[in-house]
Formats: sequence, structure tokens, C-alpha cells
Amino acid sequence: MTIFNDGQTNILPRALRGFGHIKRYWDKGNETNVAKILPGELYVTKLDEMITTVLGSCISACIRDPDKSIGGMNHFMLPVAKDNNLLKSKDSSAARYGNFAMEHLINEILKHGGQRENLEVKLFGGGRVLSHMTDIGKRNIEFVLEYINLEGLTLVSEDLGDLYPRKVQYNPLTGMARMKKLRTMHNQTVAERETAYMKEIDLTPVESDIELF
Repeated sequence: MTIFNDGQTNILPRALRGFGHIKRYWDKGNETNVAKILPGELYVTKLDEMITTVLGSCISACIRDPDKSIGGMNHFMLPVAKDNNLLKSKDSSAARYGNFAMEHLINEILKHGGQRENLEVKLFGGGRVLSHMTDIGKRNIEFVLEYINLEGLTLVSEDLGDLYPRKVQYNPLTGMARMKKLRTMHNQTVAERETAYMKEIDLTPVESDIELF
């Protein structure tokens, strides 16, 4: 992939198989390649690059095997999908749900050389940005913490809950994660966009142009 910035041409290294559809670009300010994931997406890499997303009531799990230099991030909107046929069929829309998004991310890391016993996890999101609805963020938090506990994974850090959206940046190679709470963002706008996504979640393919923030 070739990206043009200020007259310069930057050649991005090839993504792992299965992740070529993820939007990637050269971030001049941070001097690094960045993969941007949207709700219902995940990205796994062996490269020295950053993964970024913006979260409202959604959760992102950042998982890596530090010994094998492989890791990634997911972004899910709802805790559990009851239709197990989604996972069996490998439907991409399954990653919108926490139970499938966690399994998918871990399986991709293991497929590319990671070892389950080495995995370390960082968790972000679950903000209460939909005050007029059931607290989806809280349900997401309860799900993901229970999942980590039941699966015996190592949770090294978390920033969950509160009232604000978050911007998260994560480098699986180094394990560095940066998080900024978007306190100046108009919460009504965030709520409207997230509510719209909730209504479309079972109808619109993940590859659409829908983006929360």
C-alpha cells in the first residue's frame, strides 16, 4: 500500500493475512504506521506499529504475547451474541459481540505463533455514554472481566467505566498503550451515533462506512 503525505511516498509493510481490509496509514506526528479499527473489527500484527480506535460504551481488549512479538486489539459493541452459528460460520459480523471478538482475537494471535500461557491483556472502554438506555458499558465490563477470569488470562491494566468516550492507541510489539478521555466531546453526539449503530448492528455489514466517532 502506498500513502502520500506532504509530497512523500510511504510504503506500508504488508499486513498479516486476513487483515488487509483494515485502514492503515503513516502517522507523521508519532512517526509510526497506524491501523485504525472500527466497531466489529480487530487487527493483529507482528510489526512495530500502532493500533487505534475510539470507544464509547464499547470495549477494546489489547492482547499480546511479549515473548513471540505478536498481538492485537478488538472493538466490540455488545457483550454476547446468542446465535452460536455466527461463530461457526466465521461471519465477520460476529466480532461485534464480546464473546466472539475475544475468541477471534486470541485465536488469530495463536495462529500466528503466540502461546496462550504467555498472553497479557489490557482493557479499555465501557463508558456510560448512553444515559437514556440500559447501561451497555457496564454490561460489557462485567462480561469482559468475567471472560478474563474464566479463561485464566493475565490482566495487566485496565481503564473501564466512567462517563467519557476514550481514544486508545496500542503497540502490541512494545506493549505500550496510551488512552485519552475525550472530556470535551459533545456526549449527545456520541450517544446519537452509538444509538444509530446499535439499531443497525444486525443489519449493516461490518465493512460499511458506519463509524461511531
